[in-house]
Amino acid sequence: MEYDVVQGDIAAQSADALVNAAGTSLEMGSGVAGALRRGAGEAINEEATETGPVDLGEVAVTDAYDLNAEYVIHAAAMPHYGNGQATAESIREATRNALEKADDLGCRSLVVPALGCGVAGFETAEGAELIVEELDRYEPDTLEDVRFIAYSDEEYETIRAVTAEGSDVDR
Repeated sequence: MEYDVVQGDIAAQSADALVNAAGTSLEMGSGVAGALRRGAGEAINEEATETGPVDLGEVAVTDAYDLNAEYVIHAAAMPHYGNGQATAESIREATRNALEKADDLGCRSLVVPALGCGVAGFETAEGAELIVEELDRYEPDTLEDVRFIAYSDEEYETIRAVTAEGSDVDR
């Protein structure tokens, strides 16, 4: 599947669906979840927490409220129990399940952050490699415009370096 790597605030993106880097409780705290919560309004956190909890690697969908999207797909790459750290398997499953859910919803465009990285404790380059592997192997039904988004300059450069390794660029 082709996708682009972009830099910016996920809450400022326009797409059919935005993916939230969620924890299993679906409580929207900091990082990507905090940005989406600030952009969407408090109602998104209320709906998300009423929908949760979900199993590690699973997803849930809420309305996007004040964001420029139809849906937010909350992908639980981080456990809200134990040590709270994402794993390679939770990142893979959360990414795959978010892509499948976007297709199930008939989405044509999707924005995916570095799930499981940052607050969830997984090193960005390793996490980006796992996400890129899932993006590369996914066969979309309706998805046409998929963006892997980074917020900071450092995160963007790290993801670009991962996607450039053995890639055709703009995969």
